[in-house]
Amino acid sequence: MKTIQKFAFSTLAAAVLFSAAGCEGMSRQDRSTVIGAGAGAVGGAVLTGGSTLGTVGGAAVGGVIGNEVGKDKR
Repeated sequence: MKTIQKFAFSTLAAAVLFSAAGCEGMSRQDRSTVIGAGAGAVGGAVLTGGSTLGTVGGAAVGGVIGNEVGKDKR
């Protein structure tokens, strides 16, 4: 059963990352936020064993970090 969950999760993560790559109309900061949220969700799920709270928390933290990284340096 664990193998099926890992495969499903990997497929979902790949779909999120590929869909983020297709958003050409987004600003650099928006793209960084989406990619950070996707990566954070993956990381949170892996670290917590697929917990919903870990996935959502990871996505939130990753989105904030991605947003900060994507800001224009002025």
